[in-house]
Amino acid sequence: MTLGFANDPLVRWMLPDAVSYLRVFPEIIDAFGGGAIAAGSAYVADEGNAVALWLPPGESPDDERMEQLMGENIAPDMLDEVVAVFEEMEAYHPHDEPCWYLPLIAADPAWLGRGLGGMLMKHALRRVDEDGLPAYLESSNPRNISLYERHGFAVMGEIQRGTSPVVTPMLRPARS
Repeated sequence: MTLGFANDPLVRWMLPDAVSYLRVFPEIIDAFGGGAIAAGSAYVADEGNAVALWLPPGESPDDERMEQLMGENIAPDMLDEVVAVFEEMEAYHPHDEPCWYLPLIAADPAWLGRGLGGMLMKHALRRVDEDGLPAYLESSNPRNISLYERHGFAVMGEIQRGTSPVVTPMLRPARS
C-alpha cells in the first residue's frame, strides 16, 4: 500500500518529504483503512501486489488517530488546508443510508497495468451487491477515475482547498 501511494497527488502533497512519507504513511493507512482487516474486508491480489481496504457499513476511519497523525506530521502552514480537504471528504460521504466505503486501494507500481485493481474492485463489489448497498470512495489520483467509472461509480463533485490537488468523491448506487 505504501508503494502504491508513493506518487499519489494528495498523499505526497500532504507528505512531500520522502523520509516523513515512509515513516508516517503506514500509520495513516492503519488509521484510515485498517478497520477493514478486523471487518474481514481487506482484499489482497497476487500475493500482496495490490490491496484494497473496504470499510463495511458501521465501520469508519479512526478520526481521532488521523487528527493526531496530521497534527504531528503535516507542515503547520498546510494543516488548515489538509483538514479542510478531509472535512469536505466527510461531507460528501453518504450518511442517509448504510454504505460501503473504499478508503484505500493501491498496487505496487511494478505491477500496474496488470488488472489487479480491477480484480479487487470486482471481488469487493460482489459483496457490496450481495448486501444491496451503495459504495463510496474518493479518488485522490485523476488517473484512477476511469477505473472506478468502469465499475459503476459516478463523480459527485470535486474537492480542492488552497494548494491541494483535486480529490474526486464518487458514488456507486446500490444494485440488486
